[in-house]
Amino acid sequence: MLENYRPHWMNDELDAVRDLARRFVAGQVTPHQERWYEAGATDRAPWKAAGAVGLLCPDISAEYGGGGGTFAHVALLAHELCVAGDASWRPGQQIHLIAAHYIERYGTEAQKRRWLPGLCSGELIGAMGMTEAGGGTDLQSMRTRAAMTAVGYTIDGAKTFITNGSIADLLILAAKTDPSERAKGVSLFIVETKTPGFRVGRRLRKIGLHGSDTCELFFDACEVPPDALLGGVEGQGFYQMMRDLVYERALAGVNCAAVMQHAFEVTRDYVRDRKIFGKTLHDLQHPRFEIAEVKTLATIARVFTDFTVERMLDGTMTASLASMSKWWISEQQFSVVNRCLQLFGGHGYMLEYPIARMFVDARIEPIYAGSNEILKELIGRSE
Repeated sequence: MLENYRPHWMNDELDAVRDLARRFVAGQVTPHQERWYEAGATDRAPWKAAGAVGLLCPDISAEYGGGGGTFAHVALLAHELCVAGDASWRPGQQIHLIAAHYIERYGTEAQKRRWLPGLCSGELIGAMGMTEAGGGTDLQSMRTRAAMTAVGYTIDGAKTFITNGSIADLLILAAKTDPSERAKGVSLFIVETKTPGFRVGRRLRKIGLHGSDTCELFFDACEVPPDALLGGVEGQGFYQMMRDLVYERALAGVNCAAVMQHAFEVTRDYVRDRKIFGKTLHDLQHPRFEIAEVKTLATIARVFTDFTVERMLDGTMTASLASMSKWWISEQQFSVVNRCLQLFGGHGYMLEYPIARMFVDARIEPIYAGSNEILKELIGRSE
C-alpha cells in the first residue's frame, strides 16, 4: 500500500516473526476459512498449531509458555490474519490472548503456573465473560453474583455475546461479590467450563463474523473454589477491566487498519479487471477517485496504528489515545469497506466475494471493545 514503507518499530527479529505469521496463516488458517464459516466455529487445530510455534500467546512471558514477545508480535499476527481475510479464528484468538493477559497481569503465581502453559500451548481455549444482556458497556451494573461460601463461591447469573463461548475451557468471569457497591463490588474469577452449574446456551446468529462462535452462558449455583478469584482479592475486577481495555482497543485499531488495507487491495484489483462500456472501471474517473481516497484513508489509518504500536512498546500509551485509535479507525474501516463494496456493484452483495464478508464483519467494530459513543465521552472527559 505504501511503497517501501517500514514502521519505525520493525527490526530484523520482527521481520522473521512476520514471515512466520504469514506462513502460519497461509497453512493453518486460510485453507479452513470456508469450513469454519459454514460450521459457525473453529476447531482446535489452529489453536494447537499456533501454540506449537509461539504465536498463540506471543506476548505472554516465556516463563509461562508464551512467546516472550511484545505488542509488536501481537500486531504482526493480527495484521497478517486481517490482510488474509480471516474473521473466523482471529476474533477467538485475540479474546483468548486477552484472557491469558488477565491471568498474567493480575493472577497469583499459582494461578499463572496452573493456567498459562495450557493457554499458551492451545491445550486450553480461553474466553471472557463480561457482557450481560441488560448491561452492555455498563459493567458496573452487572447482575451476575458470586456469593462466598464455606468452600469458595457460588456463582449465579448469565452472560451474552461471548466469543469462544461454545469451545472455551475456561473463562475470565466478571461477577458482583458486593451487590451494594458499583465498581468496588466487581470481582473476576477463573471458571472452568466443566464446572457443575455452568452451561452454554444457544450459539447466537450474527450478521457477520459467521466463523466465530458467539454464545449465551448461564451459571446456576456454579460452585468454584476460593482460588478461582483472580488475584485472590475481591473488588478489583472493574479496575482490572478498565486497565486492560487499553490493550484491547489498541489491538482493535490494528485490526481495522489492516482490514482497510485488504479492502483497498481487493477493490483495486477488481476495478482494474472489471470491464464496463468497453473500458475497465479503472479507466473511469469516478472509480479512480474512489480508489485514490480509499488508499489515502487506509494509509492514514496504518500510520496512526503504527504510532499506537510505538506507544504500546515504549509504555506511553494512554486510555485516551487507545480510544481515539479504536473509534476513528473503526469508523473509517466501515466507511471504506462500504465504498469499496459499491465499486463491486451487484457482485459486492454476494458473500462469495471477500468484500461482502468484510462489509458485514465490519459492522461490529464500532460496537465492541467499548462503543464508539462511549469512547468519545471518555476522550472528551480526559481533555
